[in-house]
Amino acid sequence: MKTLICNDFKDTRSGFGAGLTEAAATNDSIFALCADVTGSLKMGDFKKAHPERFIQTGIAEANMIGISAGLALSGKIPFAGAFAGFITGRVYDQIRMTVAYSNLNVKIAGSHSGITVGEDGATHQIMEDIGLMKGLPNMVVINPCDYNQTKAATIAAAEYVGPVYLRFGRPEVPNFTPASQEFIIGKANMLNEGKDVTIIATGHLVWPALEAAAQLEQNGVSAEVINIHTIKPLDNDAILKSVAKTRCVVTAEEHLMNNGLGDSVSQLLCRHLPAPVEYVAVDDHFGESGKPFELMAKYGLDKDHIIDAAMRAIQRKA
Repeated sequence: MKTLICNDFKDTRSGFGAGLTEAAATNDSIFALCADVTGSLKMGDFKKAHPERFIQTGIAEANMIGISAGLALSGKIPFAGAFAGFITGRVYDQIRMTVAYSNLNVKIAGSHSGITVGEDGATHQIMEDIGLMKGLPNMVVINPCDYNQTKAATIAAAEYVGPVYLRFGRPEVPNFTPASQEFIIGKANMLNEGKDVTIIATGHLVWPALEAAAQLEQNGVSAEVINIHTIKPLDNDAILKSVAKTRCVVTAEEHLMNNGLGDSVSQLLCRHLPAPVEYVAVDDHFGESGKPFELMAKYGLDKDHIIDAAMRAIQRKA
């Protein structure tokens, strides 16, 4: 594995804004709805280019989901955007009954997800949203890792017919995936092949997983790194193929340990290929106010914790 260098840092929410604007330029069925956070979700360019297709609902997320359902029933493709904590937790009933149960073509865009909201504190740092959304029948759950992938994922979500939860974040992170990438919903990306341990990462934890793999290689450990950008549907084949080779797993996510990516991977392995699994995730805690990447380190969501988890997983192999 080559030495990791990335000089390009961008926030994933800007990738959402760019992807939404680009998709709408060639598809006049796309509408954007926002709960008074247009700047935070980088929807300003869409609003400027397509004011007739932009709806500012104010801080009324439940109403926004209802309006989105109506637009979908009229043949439109609505993107309903707000902070992840409010677009999922505050309006779960509306999403469940109006969007998922009816299998409507509504895209739910949750920004400022996870603990990297930082100084906004525990009330805004939702770390259970993946679990909430993946538990809904018909709902696709996407958690891209950088600006380029978020842009590509947004365009792919616009083309997909059915409910989608698209999760992205606030801070600037390494932008390392190709700008011209093909984003296939439900198809994982193999980032580094290895034979000793499989590291399955999503969102902001993908780059630290690559950093961990590079350091492990220096210590004689060959780590396979898989980017699971789509948590539901999960790429079962890619995971099983990798674990059949390595026989142990680390999952890494900016989410609670309960009901996140790690749970989905463990359920898959329990049914088809039992193997040791170590989790890099938040262990049943709310967050707190602080600088984003200091919080990531405090709550065990960084390169060093991934390395430690990989060594534990290897030691547990039969």
